Amino acid sequence: MIKKLSDFQEEVLKRRKRTLVVVSANDNHSVSAAYGAVREGLIQAILIGDKAIIEKICREEDFDLSRLVVHHQPDDRAAASLAVEMIRRGDGDILMKGLIPTDKFLKAILDKEKGLLDQGSILSHVTVIENPNYHKLMIVSDVAVLPQPDLGQKVQLIRYMTKVANALGIGLPKVAVIAPSEQLLPQIESSRDAAFLSKMGERGQITGCLIDGPLALDLAIDEEAARIKGIKSAVAGDADCLLFPNLDAGNIFYKTNMKLALAESAAMLVGARVPVVLTSRGDSTQTKLYSIALASLVS
Repeated sequence: MIKKLSDFQEEVLKRRKRTLVVVSANDNHSVSAAYGAVREGLIQAILIGDKAIIEKICREEDFDLSRLVVHHQPDDRAAASLAVEMIRRGDGDILMKGLIPTDKFLKAILDKEKGLLDQGSILSHVTVIENPNYHKLMIVSDVAVLPQPDLGQKVQLIRYMTKVANALGIGLPKVAVIAPSEQLLPQIESSRDAAFLSKMGERGQITGCLIDGPLALDLAIDEEAARIKGIKSAVAGDADCLLFPNLDAGNIFYKTNMKLALAESAAMLVGARVPVVLTSRGDSTQTKLYSIALASLVS
C-alpha cells in the first residue's frame, strides 16, 4: 500500500511508461509540468499548441526539446479535438489541460460523438491528500466539479474513489460518507443519502469497499472521537475515502488542509476513458508531479 505521495513516483517507475497529452501547451506552467514529469522518468509527453511559443519556453528554461513531442496547433478548439482524437485511437494514456479555457477543454471531452465520456459515466474529481496529522493518505471527492451530487452520482463517486484506492494498493478501502452527525437526521439530505449508501454497501449493491455513514467528519478520521461516542465501525477513525455531500463542503475541507495544515495533494478528473489532469497556476511543482504520477498510476 502506498503511504505517501512521494511514493507515487517510485511506484510509477515500476510500470509501463504512460503518454501524457497536453492541450494548448502555450504557457510556462504547462510545459514545465510536462517536462518535469518527463525528466523524472514518469511519462512521455505530447504537447499540442503553438510550436513557436513552446520552443521559446524550452529555450528560456533550458529544456531539452528533443525529449518532447510537439504538434503545432495554435487554435484551442482544434487542439482539444486533436488531443481527444489521439486518446481515442490509443496514442495517449492521460489528458492534461494547458492554456485553454476550461469550458472549451471540457466540451471536447464531453462531446457525445467524439468525446471521452462513455454512456452512463459522469465526470468528477478525486483528490488524494497527505495531511501530516492523519496516519495515512485520504482520498476525497468531490471538491471541484459536481456542485450537488444526487444519490446515483454519489454511488459513482464511491466507485471512482474505490478505483483510485485500489491503484494505491488498498484492496478494500474504507469509505466514510460525511454528514453533520452520526445520527440519522431525516430532514437533512446528506444524512439520508449516507444511510442509503451504507445500506447499499451492506447488501452488495456497491462492491469493493466498506461503507459507513452518516459519519461526522471527526468520527471518520479520529479513532478517539469514535470511541468516546461509542461508534463501533471498521470505518470510523480509519477512513481511506471521504465522500462529501456537496462541493461546498468538499472544497472547504480541501483548502483547509492545504492552507492551515500545510498538506500536500494530487488530483485529477475521473469518469472519462482516461484520467485528466487539471493543475492550477497556484500549484507547486511538486503538486503537479504528484498529480501526473497519480493519473499514471490509475491509467
